[in-house]
Amino acid sequence: MLTTQSIFDRYEEVRARFPDVAPRTATLQIQSLLDIADQVDAFVFDAFGVLNVGETMIPGADRRLDQLRERGCNIRILTNAASYDRSGAIAKFKRLGLRVNDEEIITSREAALQHLGSWHWGVITADTDPLTDLPNHVTRLKDSPDDYDTVDQFLFLSTADWTVARQGLLMKAMQNRPRNVLIGNADLAAPRDDGFSVEPGHFGHQIADLFPNHVQFFGKPFPEVYDLIEATLPSLTPDRIAMCGDTLHTDILGAAARGWRTVLVTKDGLFAGYDTQPFSKQARLFADWRLSRI
Repeated sequence: MLTTQSIFDRYEEVRARFPDVAPRTATLQIQSLLDIADQVDAFVFDAFGVLNVGETMIPGADRRLDQLRERGCNIRILTNAASYDRSGAIAKFKRLGLRVNDEEIITSREAALQHLGSWHWGVITADTDPLTDLPNHVTRLKDSPDDYDTVDQFLFLSTADWTVARQGLLMKAMQNRPRNVLIGNADLAAPRDDGFSVEPGHFGHQIADLFPNHVQFFGKPFPEVYDLIEATLPSLTPDRIAMCGDTLHTDILGAAARGWRTVLVTKDGLFAGYDTQPFSKQARLFADWRLSRI
């Protein structure tokens, strides 16, 4: 069973694969993002643990985004969720009740899809994913070993219908013939209403442990998603952008490596119920600011 401690420990184990970032030694406690709105021109929000938990919006998140807009701040949502195509991601946030514009949402799936070549892709995704944003030559990977053997490359988008047995088929196919594996969601886990879900990054790092030169991760903390965000904010310098997230090794590390400011949100995400200070000290990852909810 996944726990806050086991997730944190695994992030530390695989940290050599993450961007380098200068260590910090302290963070400033604030009460709300309104306290720092005059220091930030664009707030970039992680979703799970910051704006929502599972399919439920965190109370007050919608109002806070409205207040920040009223103060002249740009809003972006940067999510590692790759289970939905762009239209599905937009629909999900609107179902939650968040008032966001389509262009304010950036996903790790978009970053991964920009790196697809003209290959026969073996795709790991939810059965409900229509795959309309992927190239035509794709095969959904399920329980047929032949499918794993015949595809040219692998694209991992969702764990919704993934199993340990299917992971075994993928590992065996890699042992028989190593190929590139693109992980569309770098998260190890995500907070849900009843605990943590296992995400593609968990399985991706298992593969990278054995085939480190064949696995590429997309999403925070890796750089491609920050390229997409900054392209929508061309007039801003990095130090006027603030990433708000609940996870040290994805949200905080990736943004700090980019030169952004950082806000650790503690009440509802990975560290719910924990004091974040010991984790920050161990990882030497301190956000610029820390608060309970945005």
